[in-house]
Amino acid sequence: MMTRTLFVLMLLVLSGCSVNEIVTAEETKLVVAEAPPDEAMLLDIGVVEFRSGLAGKNDPDKSGIFGEIRDAEVRYLAYHLKTTLQGAGHWGAVRVIPSRDAFTDVTISGEIKKSDGEFIELEVTVHDSAGNRWYSEDYKTQTGISSYSESRDKRQDPYQKVFNDIANDLQAYVQSLPPKSVSDIRKVTELRFFADMSPSAYGEHLSFDNDGVASITRLPAENDPSVARLRQIRERDRLVVDTLNEHYANFYYGIAIPYHSWRKTAREESVNYRQVKRSAMMQTLIGAVVLASSLAYEANSSSYSNRQVQRGLQNIGIAQGLDTMVTGITRRKEAAMHREAIKELSESFGAEAAPMVVTVEGETRRLTGTAAAQYESWRRLLKQIYEAETGFVETADNGDADPVRIAEPTG
Repeated sequence: MMTRTLFVLMLLVLSGCSVNEIVTAEETKLVVAEAPPDEAMLLDIGVVEFRSGLAGKNDPDKSGIFGEIRDAEVRYLAYHLKTTLQGAGHWGAVRVIPSRDAFTDVTISGEIKKSDGEFIELEVTVHDSAGNRWYSEDYKTQTGISSYSESRDKRQDPYQKVFNDIANDLQAYVQSLPPKSVSDIRKVTELRFFADMSPSAYGEHLSFDNDGVASITRLPAENDPSVARLRQIRERDRLVVDTLNEHYANFYYGIAIPYHSWRKTAREESVNYRQVKRSAMMQTLIGAVVLASSLAYEANSSSYSNRQVQRGLQNIGIAQGLDTMVTGITRRKEAAMHREAIKELSESFGAEAAPMVVTVEGETRRLTGTAAAQYESWRRLLKQIYEAETGFVETADNGDADPVRIAEPTG
């Protein structure tokens, strides 16, 4: 009876130590344009740096989320969504933008709800330039062992299903819009830029309802010289955003290998952590049961040889119980080491916005600060360009002090 009990308990220990893993993750096929779309109907997309989703007083030892990783992911994941949307071929220019202040037809903003190499969850919201909220959706997936194998298709990110789902949903939504609505979005984007540059001349071309949604009141004449001038200035604005995207691209490709390694290791550590935690709980529990059963066992057989066997089994049971309890305590320490390994890997990440050099009226200017602050400063320089070219100075609201340092002309 004792032998059978120990055998059953050993089976429970072995079964309780394993954690099921996904080998091959679920996939979504990206819907790619079969023919080049009508250029007049192509919408430009701006993907805003994702929000980190971290609490103000995040404690990585408790949450398992490390600020260094999230600071990298807000840029990396946003840029990867950009590359996915570009690959679909349904859109005009797709750029990562530092803030929603950049003028683009469609703006995608998101928050990282979870990202640990094994699970990814993004909350994504889409607006158009008129201020219409298209939709807000949560996207999530779980990676598998093959997601990080050396034989995988390295063009596919381990989180690729999420990005393909976002791209497909976005395309399905815009396909449901009437062609005039798509055309109007492009016109509103341009008029908002014009109004930002010259409120007195173009501020009344758009009207806004109580929710801040814009509608076109009237369009400027195509032969108006100021329209051509503002379109040229807008091209400069796009070029600066493209320059910022070179910074995002350098960051994206620069951290691709270490970030992939971190996610792979973090996933393994996460699975191992759950496994040893479950194993520790099972072994401690079973060890206590075996120890209690062995101590309470009465060797009452009339046969001396049977009593010797029973006492031997009793000693084995006691030893097994003590051993499993010690192992349980050891594995708890091992689980803590896994978490520490994840933290150490995370500490190597960080990102600084590289200074941006722009040319204004033949003079080179150097902008410093975060990407968002650099762009804000650039917008002020754009207005200087417009004023210099037109000789008309708009009434300016100075607001707060400039958070970005603009160097004196260097050339």
